[in-house]
Amino acid sequence: MTTTLGLPEAIQACLFDLDGVVTRTAVVHAAAWKETFDAFLHAREGEAFCPFDPVDDYDEYVDGRPRADGVRTFLASRDIRLPEGRPDDPPDAPTVHGLGNRKNEILLARIRTDGVQPYDGTLHYIEAARARGLRTAIVSSSANTRDVLRSIGAEHLFDVRIDGVVAAERGLPGKPRPDTFLAAARDLGVPPARAAVFEDALAGMDAGRAGNFGYVVGVDRVGQTDALYAHGADVVVKDLKDLTDLQERGGQA
Repeated sequence: MTTTLGLPEAIQACLFDLDGVVTRTAVVHAAAWKETFDAFLHAREGEAFCPFDPVDDYDEYVDGRPRADGVRTFLASRDIRLPEGRPDDPPDAPTVHGLGNRKNEILLARIRTDGVQPYDGTLHYIEAARARGLRTAIVSSSANTRDVLRSIGAEHLFDVRIDGVVAAERGLPGKPRPDTFLAAARDLGVPPARAAVFEDALAGMDAGRAGNFGYVVGVDRVGQTDALYAHGADVVVKDLKDLTDLQERGGQA
């Protein structure tokens, strides 16, 4: 049984990722990572360096992960290890945190220049979900989540926020571990089996499935439908507005 929102009847809460689901910032993140990693690799390896791929490398090693985890995972794919450093390392420090802070500096500059745009289909879906009594949470590895939500006037759409700041305060490991999603469900007072996860990242799919959530919705913005299903999606859609008439399409997007 599904509701008019395309969710099982048992679902009581919706847990949304930010970048790529609520906002059109995934491409901005990918560009910031590319600028960061390419400069690092060029300085380390010279003109023969292999550039960071903003699609394949981003999806596989960075998307959905906490910033420092993204640095570690991508560099490990190139057999590179850096000292951890400290979270407040300057952006030119040759450490994991320094490189991550450099990426965040570039990201914020791009956001200030270009602004942030929401996915209107997602905002309408969230409003419809709340109108039907479903509780909502934003779950993101980004430490900039609150500022981004405020910039698009959407902070009021979420009962709970679990982001990079909250995760650090509570010592929660990031995606692909399910801990941040589980924390959101717990704060909403809803068991995981009655919560739906909405994600565009493969690491987010893994987290949704590992947490035994009641429904996992993959949002395919970049043509990775098969991969989202392979990583645990119950259904994959191009935009959340597609879920509202899911039954009319035979139950599968």
